[in-house]
Amino acid sequence: MNRPYSLADFDFELPPELVAQHPAPERSGSRLLDGTGALPIDRAFRDLPALMQPGDLLVFNDTQVIKARLFGEKPTGGTIEALVERVLPGHEVLAHLRASKSPRPGTTVVFAGGAFTALVLGRGGPDDALFHLRLPADPLTLLQAHGHVPLPPYITHADESVDAERYQTIFAQRPGAVAAPTASLHFDDATMAALHARGVHTARVTLHVGAGTFQPVRTANLDEHRMHSEWYEVSDETVGAVAEARARGAQVVAAGTTTLRALESAALGGALRGGAGETTLFIRPGFTFRVVDRMITNFHLPRSTLLMLVSAFAGHAHVRALYRHAVEARYRFFSYGDAMLLQRTQRACA
Repeated sequence: MNRPYSLADFDFELPPELVAQHPAPERSGSRLLDGTGALPIDRAFRDLPALMQPGDLLVFNDTQVIKARLFGEKPTGGTIEALVERVLPGHEVLAHLRASKSPRPGTTVVFAGGAFTALVLGRGGPDDALFHLRLPADPLTLLQAHGHVPLPPYITHADESVDAERYQTIFAQRPGAVAAPTASLHFDDATMAALHARGVHTARVTLHVGAGTFQPVRTANLDEHRMHSEWYEVSDETVGAVAEARARGAQVVAAGTTTLRALESAALGGALRGGAGETTLFIRPGFTFRVVDRMITNFHLPRSTLLMLVSAFAGHAHVRALYRHAVEARYRFFSYGDAMLLQRTQRACA
């Protein structure tokens, strides 16, 4: 039976040393916790192809992480840090700004040691939480030349050259994310070749991951939480691939929570439909899944919407047991950490 959940139901103790600060030496060299059965099984990520069935459809998010973090100075000489959340038309962006005192509209900020300036137009975004800036040229070009990889807040080192490669999936094609779809960071060419040899089909969606993905839920009543908005697109080709998988009795497997949210957002009307738009979908226990049968995911932050999502998908009690096992077995957590394979259960609130 369904029961109401509160924020405390998604808390757990995580030893700080289990937060992965660097990626594994090889993309597919991480561990894989097989949570598809009643009891956890410790595997290697390279075992994944053998855990899939011929004909299964594996769906990836092809978003590309942009070098969204900028460092600069205000006219007063005070330092300022910007994290570009969204690129807009007309050389404009919406960004988070961190400074001792927020700049006023009309302020010109100097970035990257004088490489370029940006004009503060005012506030923007949901609840005016972001700053609206105008840049002198194409934002993506400027960010690529002068920006830094926007590593998550729990990674304590400054971005390095290795992060530009490893905090990016091999599927990245469409720039716009400020956080990586981390479940796909484990895939390399050898794993993909093994999956194709196994007879696994693949498809793609796009969801540009926003910085809000790292924000904890701060209200005990989950009904009061409001999700950040993210842009997504599901192509007609992917809709067709899902339909074909259903017709052959195969499973649809989402590589990551972002892929799952894109697919389930596109199916909120009942049937999966192609198109693009904004999603604020908050998946928590009680949600009715319409598309995804299995998912690959990393281990998520306590009290996070992503932990709530996987609990909705595989069952709250089951996921808590898997996380206890992961801590005891010293799995590596979060973006650069290990992975988990989950099966959807109809007892999502158990």
